Amino acid sequence: MIAVEDLRKRYGKTQAVDGLSFTVEPGRVVGFLGPNGAGKTTTLRILLGLVHANSGQATILGKRYTQLERPFCQVGAVLEASGFHPGRKARNHLRVLARAGHAPAKSVDEVLARVGLEGAAKKRVGGYSLGMRQRLALASALLGDPSVLILDEPANGLDPEGIRWLRDFLRSLAAEGRAVLVSSHVLSEVEQTVDEVVIINKGKLVAHGSIEDLKRGKDGRVRVVSPQAKALEEKLAKAGFVVTEDGEALLVAGATSARVGEIAASSSLVLHELTPLETQLEDVFLDLTSEEKK
Repeated sequence: MIAVEDLRKRYGKTQAVDGLSFTVEPGRVVGFLGPNGAGKTTTLRILLGLVHANSGQATILGKRYTQLERPFCQVGAVLEASGFHPGRKARNHLRVLARAGHAPAKSVDEVLARVGLEGAAKKRVGGYSLGMRQRLALASALLGDPSVLILDEPANGLDPEGIRWLRDFLRSLAAEGRAVLVSSHVLSEVEQTVDEVVIINKGKLVAHGSIEDLKRGKDGRVRVVSPQAKALEEKLAKAGFVVTEDGEALLVAGATSARVGEIAASSSLVLHELTPLETQLEDVFLDLTSEEKK
C-alpha cells in the first residue's frame, strides 16, 4: 500500500507539493496525472526517498522508503528508462541488479520473459530502441518480486502494440495483488488501464476517484449540424449553453440531445445531425486542471 498524507515540499519560492494526500491499495492500478510542473515527479521522488519533504508523510507498506528492510524486494520503481550501460548486455545488467538487491538469480530470466525481451537478452543495451529500454526498466523493477510498483511514464517510446501490451501487463500485476501507481500523459491509454486516478495541479489534489465517478461529475456535450447553424447557435446561447464550432458542427456543452432538439424545434430550425458525445478522461482532466489555473 502507498499512502501520501498532507505532503508538502517547497523549492525556494515554488511550492512543488502542497498538502497532497491519497492512497493506492493492493490490487489496484492508480493513474497519477497532472500537467507539466504539477508536482508529480517530486511526489514520486519523495516516495522513493530521493527527496526530503518539508512536512507530511509518504509511506510504502506503512514505512518511509528508507525504513524498509528490503526495499528492492518490496518496491519496484521506474522513474526513467535510462541508467543502462550501453555496452552491457540486458541479461548481465539484470544479473548485477539482482545480486545487489539479493534477488534470486533465476528471477533474471523470469522477468526477461515476462516483459518479452528473452530474445534480446544477449544484445547490448546501446542497440535497444526506447521501447525496449522501457521494457528492460520494467524488468529491473520486477526483479525482487515487489508488492508495490511506482512507474513514471512507462508508455513513453512504446509503439501501439507495445502500449496494448503494457495495458495488459499492468492489469496482470494488479491481479496478483500488487499496488501499482503509474504516472502518464497518455490519457486515452490511462482511461483503458487504471482503476482510479489521482489528478493534481500546482502541487494540490484536484480529484481522486474512479474514472466513471469523475465523468458523472462533468456535464455532457452534444454535436449538432444544421444548415441554419448561426440561428441555432444564437438560440442555444440565449438558453444559457456554451457553444463552440467544430468544422461544420456546433458543440454544445452541458446539454442533452433532447434539449437541443427541443430548442431547434421551437424555432423550426432544421437539424442534419444530433449526437451526444461521450465524456472522455481528457475532457475531465482539462476541465479540472484549467479551472485550477484560473
